[in-house]
Amino acid sequence: MTDKENAPLSAVCVKALNDKLVMKEYVQRKDDVQIKSVLKILGDNFALSSNPNSRKGGLIGLAAASIALGKDSCKYVNELVKPVLQCFKDADSQVRYYSCEALYNIVKVTRGSVLPFFNEIFDALSKLYADPDQNVKSGTELLDRLMKDIVTESASFDLVSFIPLLRERIYNKNEHARQFIVSWIVTLDAVPDINMLVLLPEILDGLFQILDDRKLEIRKMCQDCLREFLIGIQKSKTYINFPQMANILIFHSENMEAITWLREFVFLAGRLMLPYTSGILRAILPRLAVEDIENKSKKSVREAAESLNRVVMELIEEVDDNPTPAQTPSQESTQGQTTPENIREVIFTSKGEVTSTSKDMDSKVESVTDKDVVYVGETSRVPDAHRLTTMVQTPAGKGPTQVLLALETLAKITSYPIDTSAISSNEHTSCAQDSQLQTGIKDSSTQKTDSDSKTSGNGIVSNDNLIRHLSQCLKTVNVTNKYFLHFMVQLIDCFKKDRILLERRGAFIIRQLCVLLNSEDIFQSMSEILILETDVKFACTMVQTLNTILLTSTELFNLRNQLKHLNSKESCLLFSCLYRSWSHSPVATLALCYLTQNYTHSCSLLQVFGNLEITVDFLNEIDKLIQLIESPIFAYLRLQLLDESNSEDLIRSLYGLLMLLPQAEPFTLLRNRLNCIPHFQMAAFANRTKEQTKVERNQYVQEIKFDKLLQHFLSVQSQHRKARRKHLGYTPDIV
Repeated sequence: MTDKENAPLSAVCVKALNDKLVMKEYVQRKDDVQIKSVLKILGDNFALSSNPNSRKGGLIGLAAASIALGKDSCKYVNELVKPVLQCFKDADSQVRYYSCEALYNIVKVTRGSVLPFFNEIFDALSKLYADPDQNVKSGTELLDRLMKDIVTESASFDLVSFIPLLRERIYNKNEHARQFIVSWIVTLDAVPDINMLVLLPEILDGLFQILDDRKLEIRKMCQDCLREFLIGIQKSKTYINFPQMANILIFHSENMEAITWLREFVFLAGRLMLPYTSGILRAILPRLAVEDIENKSKKSVREAAESLNRVVMELIEEVDDNPTPAQTPSQESTQGQTTPENIREVIFTSKGEVTSTSKDMDSKVESVTDKDVVYVGETSRVPDAHRLTTMVQTPAGKGPTQVLLALETLAKITSYPIDTSAISSNEHTSCAQDSQLQTGIKDSSTQKTDSDSKTSGNGIVSNDNLIRHLSQCLKTVNVTNKYFLHFMVQLIDCFKKDRILLERRGAFIIRQLCVLLNSEDIFQSMSEILILETDVKFACTMVQTLNTILLTSTELFNLRNQLKHLNSKESCLLFSCLYRSWSHSPVATLALCYLTQNYTHSCSLLQVFGNLEITVDFLNEIDKLIQLIESPIFAYLRLQLLDESNSEDLIRSLYGLLMLLPQAEPFTLLRNRLNCIPHFQMAAFANRTKEQTKVERNQYVQEIKFDKLLQHFLSVQSQHRKARRKHLGYTPDIV
């Protein structure tokens, strides 16, 4: 060993340090001043020198000094560790390696006394783990294992002060650094005296980001870590901050592991997760839209989402419709427990604290948008009907399965009966308003004088009055849930405000509601709402949509059969209700008459059509009706053309329809159909009397007041005519 190789250290100095003679002598004399003086020289003059060889010599000297000091090295941790930490950042890879080796020797002697510098050491190791030099990485791994042993055996490790650093470093994108971070989380979780579940919300987001790493080994390591945490949550069930972690999981719901966690959270926390229903639904709906079931990973995600959806639906209970009672002192003492007595009163603040409220379940939940961090307001609870309506407003690019699952949850909520005394109480408090409303309904021709005063700015009767009206009209249809009524009103209003939603999603939403709920209730409630609608253009569009659904949807087969035969009082009442709203669209009204086999009245309607304004839209609607007549839906109608005893009114109405058409393709199609009627049958009609042509139907149909329905049709068409003239700049009074 020469002086040149170790300059500025002399060979004698280096040999003395390596032999530990100097330090041993000072230790024996208990000369703290000389010990600190030597350590200061090794640190400041050598380890922090500008000469690389001096820095390496200083690091070797500090390591040798710590070994010489033995147990007494704990007194000089500052002098030993700080210079070494500075060398971790050195540009020379050999200096970085020597610093790892030096600190390894220092830590091996000082053990737990080095923990006050743990954050600095951890920060340095997290960077050196990604060092390009293999020797440095090997030295780092040795030091890392030693630090893990010390933390595991020490009772003085400060986890709280370490978590902020861990939370910062967990977002490192380097694969080696990520592997280092996950290994430390696993180590800390394995320490019996450390409860990582308490601080899990601080690092959960970072763990799920690591779970998306491109390297399989790291993903597997992170997945095993998360599963251990989930097992710990299942066993503990205490000190778990479900709200804060629920927000994180909703954000990472593209990952099947996050969906699995959400399902377990709902299972463990139960109804405490209700404030997050909106976020959970928005999280799982895109997963449910996956159609590539051949892909195993996508299939697994979809199955996990379906499982989560079922668990969430099971949270909805009949008690949700009951008002929340005021909290008692005994309940305050058990505020954080999910007992049956107080479970409906528990809510979460934005900080994850558990509080209670005396408000009813109609408080709103903040909705989440895709890729937004979910935030639940301070008084968030079960979503109300208006908020639930927004769940069907999915962008056009998403699949219908997303809407379907939202509708399943809505159906769960709106299918429970409630105490009708609550409705009755509300009815008594506003008896005068109901009286005026009913007056306006009975006489639609004078609706302007009474009902218009009850309308809101958007052209529809105010929701409170309308819901009271619906609660009376639908009593015969066994609908007593106020959320059903609220939802139907809000859904119609939603379609009115967003015509694109009506065009792209309207038919699908209504069809699925008819599957999940009673189709008769859906159509009658919508019809009652549209009867009072003063925006006649929207009402016409809505009726045309409902009419197409009624005539073509497989889901409404039973309802079509019920209307076709009209063999009960309820079916006749439904027909009358639909007729009054269908009057906004003349062709839809005619189609309803064909569906219900009221051919005599259809002839009366066609005579009135001659006085209506024949527009392009009107002719297009007739074209669609003729196409429907040729479809399987109206196969029974086409067969009735051969029934000599019952087909005269039907044939007359079809010929009337033919006369309204210009001689184009629809005209030819209908004429060809009528030409198929045998000539002898047509000749027989001329020899029959009026009494012979009259077709007798059941008593329920005979009780229908078709004259009043026709007058209502004329009144509604008059409103349309005035609206068109007003739009063109004419005054409403001009005839």
